[in-house]
Parts: sequence; C-alpha cells; structure tokens
Amino acid sequence: MTAAHGLPPAVQALAQADFRLVAQLFADAGFAVALPAPGMLQVKSNQPDAARASVVLSVGVHGDETGPIEVLAHLLDALSRDVSRQPQSLAVDLLVCVGNVDAIRAGKRFIDADLNRMFRPVRGSLAQAAESARADEMIAATRAFFSDAGPGRWHLDLHTAIRPSVYPTFAIVPDLVEEGARAALIDWLGQAAIGAIIMNPQSAGTYSYYSAEHCGAAASTVELGRVGVLGQNNLSLFDDVSQALDGLLRGLPARPVKAAPHVFKVAQEIIKHSDAFRMAFDRSTHNFTSLPQHAMIASDGDTVYTVQHAQELVVFPNPDVRVGLRAGLMVVRVA
Repeated sequence: MTAAHGLPPAVQALAQADFRLVAQLFADAGFAVALPAPGMLQVKSNQPDAARASVVLSVGVHGDETGPIEVLAHLLDALSRDVSRQPQSLAVDLLVCVGNVDAIRAGKRFIDADLNRMFRPVRGSLAQAAESARADEMIAATRAFFSDAGPGRWHLDLHTAIRPSVYPTFAIVPDLVEEGARAALIDWLGQAAIGAIIMNPQSAGTYSYYSAEHCGAAASTVELGRVGVLGQNNLSLFDDVSQALDGLLRGLPARPVKAAPHVFKVAQEIIKHSDAFRMAFDRSTHNFTSLPQHAMIASDGDTVYTVQHAQELVVFPNPDVRVGLRAGLMVVRVA
C-alpha cells in the first residue's frame, strides 16, 4: 500500500516529520517516548542502563538528500513493529532527527542557507537565516539526549553528495573523537561498506562535528551516493548501510568487513573569501579527483590555492558557498 502520491506511508510520514505512528508503537512497547522538537523522535528505555548505547540518527539536514530518508523510514517502520512483539529488538536509546523539514517539503537543499554550517557559536551572516532557529532546536535536543547518556555515544548524520565520487560512499570523522570510540566507529563504517574516511581536524559548523565536540559522541557525516528525488532512489544501493544501521539499533553481532575503508587526512581547507573566488576546474569534477603538486586549486583575488603535497584529492568543491565558508577540502591518503 502506498500513499496517494506514490510514496510508501512510512517514507511519506518521515519526510513530513510525522512520528505519530512509530512513537505510539514504541510507547505501547514500554519505552519512554518524547518529541523534543518538530521532526525529532526520542526513544529511551524505562530501565536506565549505563551500558546501553545512545544513538543519534539524522537525515535531511539538506532537504534534497532523500535516499537516507527512505532508508531510515523503512528501518524505523520495521523496528517499531518488531518491538510490539519483542521490546528487546531496540537495544539502544535513540534520537531520530529529520533536519531541514521545510527544505524537504519544498524539495530544495535549503530555504535561506546551508543548515550544516549553523552548528557553531558565531554564525555571522548566517544568523538571520531561517535555518538558524532550526539549528538551535537540533542543538538543544541533542545536548539533552546525551546529557544522561553512558559512554557509548554515537551520531551518524546521513547525507548524499551533490557530485559523483571516485568513492561512491565516504565519511568524515572528527579527529577529536576519542581513540576507542573512533576505532569502533571506523569498524562500523567498514561494516557499512563505506569506501573512504576523511579524518577532519576542525569544524566547518557541521552537525556531526558539533555532537562530537560538545556531547562526546563518536560522530560522522556519512555520504551515501548521490542526491535524488524522494521515492525514486534505488534503495538496493543502500543495502550495506541499511543492514549496518539495523544491526547497530538491534545490538546484533558485527557483520564482516568486506574491505577496510581507505583513510585520508585533510591537507588544507579552501575558504571562499570574496565573490572573486573561482575554482580551477569545472563542475563535472568528481569528489576525490587527484591533483598533482603545484596545480592550482582555486583563486580568490590575490589569493591562489595550490596543491602542496605530491598529490592531493579534492572533496566537496563548491564555489557557490557564501563568502567566509569552506568551498572545498584537499585530502591526502594515510592508510
């Protein structure tokens, strides 16, 4: 059975930030359920246990990144129905966050500005954007969720990329994640068949970096393929990450790692300082395209960015960001 405009009911509900059905199913199974803000569902055990992991799953931080919305909708639908028979099916405390609800409804990346640059103490020109208030809601709910959590803290912020990529799936992991938690996170990313991991030394105002820095979470921005139209994503491309997410939520034994992800570190950030900013390559350039030493990356008035190492790979090149924001990363492989 599908909704009137062709979406499965579970997908339509999550895309509209409507948690009424799944919230009721979790509540009926004996969980403590709360809706801390629009588009957020919190499900906690009524028997607090310090060994129980606390997991944040976020989707739709960019409104046009729809594949993870569909994946999470189907996972939540199945899990909420299973707990009615077996409450132990949910083995973690869970916060689900549908990020930019208004942009999802509009079928746009954002309304005024990129929500995934708002998780910073000083927002400058972004402070008046519609997304600023939404970031405040997400920060408050996330801090509250982790405030009484045990040491097992996770945040997986699920995205899809604008550009094609040499690695169809990849993740960005903050350097500051504690060593043991980082190892567990990287192992999980391997189970999810994530091809590459970028260790990131500093925040660009992203949601996952915020939860790592301020809530002690093993957090990652996980890129799962390409931007797509809601209801038209090929969900078979998400099978590995879907199974890994399901295993995390249900506390299942770890799946075998098909291949260890390649690991990269950030060599330099490319910041757009003025409207004169120009990338040295066109919009068809893939993420993880390799550039040789001394090659020009971008120019910005008198500032010229060039490759400093024998080779560097470009990730997230976007000349259209606002002045003052990151317009790309250059990375080098370390493992």
